[in-house]
Parts: sequence; C-alpha cells; structure tokens
Amino acid sequence: MRTWALPLLFTVCLFAESAAGVRWTVPAGWKSEGPRPMRAASYAVTATQPDTENGECVVYFFGAGQGGGIEANIERWKSQFQSAGKPPAAKVNKKTVNTLPVTTIDMSGTYTGMGGPMVAQKTAKPGYRLLGAIIEAPGGNLFVKFTGPAKTVAANQQKFEQLVASFKKN
Repeated sequence: MRTWALPLLFTVCLFAESAAGVRWTVPAGWKSEGPRPMRAASYAVTATQPDTENGECVVYFFGAGQGGGIEANIERWKSQFQSAGKPPAAKVNKKTVNTLPVTTIDMSGTYTGMGGPMVAQKTAKPGYRLLGAIIEAPGGNLFVKFTGPAKTVAANQQKFEQLVASFKKN
C-alpha cells in the first residue's frame, strides 16, 4: 500500500496549472490540451449522450491589464449567443473564491462563437450552453469559458464549479 502513496501524490500534482499569480486544479476526466496563444490552458470535455460534440473549457490570460474589463467581457460572451434573434437572458453573479473576486455567467441558446478578423465564418450551434468565470488574479484577469452542447455542459457543471473553486493565489 505504501508503494502507491508517492505515485498518487505525484499524479495529483501533475494536474495543477498556473498563470497570473494563481494556480488551479483540472477536474478529473477533463483532458488537458495544453496552452496555446492567449490560452493558459485548454480542456476537452467528453460529450454526454445524446450529445455527439465535446465541450471545451479554456482559461484565457492576455497579460496584466489586458483582455478588457469584466463587464465588457460579460457583454462579449452574451453577444456570442442568440435566442429568438436576440441575446438570451444570462445569470451573472459575483462571489469570492479563496480571497479572489470572481464574476460568473451562465447562459444557453444558439452559440455563434467568437467573431473578428481571425474567424473565417461563424457557425451557429443551437442547444449550446456557456458557463464562464472571470477570476481577478494578482497578475491580471483570467477568463474561464466552458462551452458545449447543453447536456454535456450540464453533466459537467459540478466539475466546472470545482475548477473555479480551486483557483488560489500562488
């Protein structure tokens, strides 16, 4: 039994990630896809039946003072969804997680995704949901955005909340 103690401890440590002066822990079952430009971390979330498309959770970090303000990002996320031709209602809350101010959003509808010059064409995806959190970290804001088919996101909502609750100052 003692032979397993060290490997288990080491395995848990592999899943801690960090940026902007904070660290967090990846939920069990989410597959890390590593950092990419503007992304401190990306996670693939396996589809829940009957969904056929995976969800994606991304932790964005643009640098200290970069990426826009909290309200501007909440509005940007709202604009990426449509319901009956207009942005759907969104649940926005503020809370504190391990002394860090956090703003969360929860919304559903037809996801049109991000726009801009780097996006060739938007593809509307009905029946999608977004769970988001903006973590006010010491080194700058982190933007956590979990999108995917509504059933997949609902089945992983507790894991998303676990992820947000795991953010702590280094």
